[in-house]
Amino acid sequence: MSWFKPIRSRSLRAGVLALLLLVAGVFAAESPQDSVNPMQKGVTGIRAIDTLKVNEWDIPTERNSLPLTMLLSILPGGGHYYTEHYVRGGFITAIELALFYEVVYNKDFQYRRVLEQAEPFRDSVSFYTRKIMGLQSRDSLEYYQKRRTDNINRLRAYSDKKMEQEDLRKAETAWLYGLQLYSMFDAFGIWYKNNYRSNELRSMKSAALWAIIPGFGQMYNGEFGKAGLLYMGLMGASVSVWTSQNMVEYYLDRKHMQAGESTTSEDYERVVERVTYYRKNRNQYIWASALLYLYSIGDAVVDALLSDFDNPLHLALLPNFNGGAQALFTFDF
Repeated sequence: MSWFKPIRSRSLRAGVLALLLLVAGVFAAESPQDSVNPMQKGVTGIRAIDTLKVNEWDIPTERNSLPLTMLLSILPGGGHYYTEHYVRGGFITAIELALFYEVVYNKDFQYRRVLEQAEPFRDSVSFYTRKIMGLQSRDSLEYYQKRRTDNINRLRAYSDKKMEQEDLRKAETAWLYGLQLYSMFDAFGIWYKNNYRSNELRSMKSAALWAIIPGFGQMYNGEFGKAGLLYMGLMGASVSVWTSQNMVEYYLDRKHMQAGESTTSEDYERVVERVTYYRKNRNQYIWASALLYLYSIGDAVVDALLSDFDNPLHLALLPNFNGGAQALFTFDF
């Protein structure tokens, strides 16, 4: 839809627009070095317009080698540094290094610390077990049995803590791999946008059909960074579902074992609470995966709908007969 309010005659408006386009065409023809193929879809044929920066991927760079982009993207943020996207590369490097430290060093430290803290209670259980086995009188049996049970419960608590740390380590590792995958997809997306920029309107129906396969709708629209984000989210959520289910099964086994001893102890109540907690975590990640998948379909359709929104022909500044200028805005749907 277009409006030229200061110009009342529709034929006059059409004549003015045709004249301006003719003048632009003449200038383009007189400057062949500044022109592009007018038959190419999504461009105007006027280099001054077609080379306008549309998005952040249009950063001028001579580093335009796909093999080097992908090879360096193996390093955290390397592909972004090569294509001169230093801020985004810096964020990726910082987050990946933080996750790597957490997964490799901090979790290993926590694991060894738990083993050290559990060692005295393991020794105490062995000590009271030998005492009970060697008792000649049953007068001290209740005392030794109570002390042994207390140490066993403390030992079980440390064992639970160790299992929970291992569960978290696996989930964090999945997010680390997912972030690296996103980094590689995004680096490729930067290279693709720099070489194949297009304002061509894409089919919403095709985008929706491709989006049935996770990430393919985003790649159909040329949004490879979004596809990487989707894969990172699905990978992290899927592994978190698996690890949470493992913890549910672990605590269910503990619950059944504790039920045979006592259902009124604090340890039994704690185990029941952990079963509920990890079931809730598992269900949240399942819902998150489903919603992320549905969102990716909607995102692909919207991106296809707005794929030519940045086309310079949607906005133009034209002179009017009142000594000023008139803005022209068109929106196709």
